[in-house]
Amino acid sequence: MTNNDILRRIRYVFDLKNSALIEVFALAEVSVSQQQVAAWLKKEEDEGFVPMADNELAAFLNGLIALKRGKREGEQPKAEAKLTNNMVFQKLRIALNLQAEEILAIMQLVDFNLSKHELSAFFRKPEHKNYRECQNQILRNFLMGLQRQLRPNDSAAEVE
Repeated sequence: MTNNDILRRIRYVFDLKNSALIEVFALAEVSVSQQQVAAWLKKEEDEGFVPMADNELAAFLNGLIALKRGKREGEQPKAEAKLTNNMVFQKLRIALNLQAEEILAIMQLVDFNLSKHELSAFFRKPEHKNYRECQNQILRNFLMGLQRQLRPNDSAAEVE
């Protein structure tokens, strides 16, 4: 999944308008324009498409955490320069304040089975012997499950 795909899916899941996306970036102390957001949301084959950098998606996810959980006291977290699916999954988990059982229930909404042990491996440090890399399929299924949970009447309209 590209960073643009992730942004489009999160935007749809939480029903965020372009102006709301700009506000989420502002919560992470990053200024983006309406044109930047529009270019990120375009499909790869569309004219004017701009690929989203890792640090831009990381800033958006940090802003989403601030939106959902409240801003941290003091200095805000810096956006990571390199982002992995594990980090995206972790930031979404933090933003939504999800426990393992809740994530597994979300995955069940799209008939995707994971054990608690498999799930916890995604949230370990990369140096840990039981660390497991989060594949695109797992992140995509999690986002689809979130969509079914938060927008149950729109589950037929899947984001491409």
